[in-house]
Amino acid sequence: MLDALRLRRSDRVLEIGTGSGYQAAVLAELAAQVYTVEIVEPLARAATQKLAELGYRNVWTRVGDGYEGWAEHAPYDAVIVTAAAPEIPAPLIAQLKPGGRMVIPTGEHGGVQVLQLVRKRSDGVVERTPVLKVRFVPFTGKAGRR
Repeated sequence: MLDALRLRRSDRVLEIGTGSGYQAAVLAELAAQVYTVEIVEPLARAATQKLAELGYRNVWTRVGDGYEGWAEHAPYDAVIVTAAAPEIPAPLIAQLKPGGRMVIPTGEHGGVQVLQLVRKRSDGVVERTPVLKVRFVPFTGKAGRR
């Protein structure tokens, strides 16, 4: 997923699904700013604490529904989503900068899903390229209820 994003050191990245914070730490080494959203409050709190203890100053976490993204810090050069959604959430596409990239698994829970590379062209047209078949945990919150 990280390879598909083709991150640059100057990138502002949105991560959906903080989990333990491991990927946020990797992203912090590759990009300028990382904004990460976790729907499970205890996970978000633990990851925030661990990232601070490790000295990461370019990662910001919040508790929330990843379907909505984090509009206050948009637009993002890259978005990485670590749970499968039935379809790509419109707010995440809206928060992607023209020229930006997103990787997201899509498909139904319990079945084969497809990791997609989404590119927003400079004219705003969104292109989707299937990368490979995957199985991820389901997206919860608003996207999981669709």
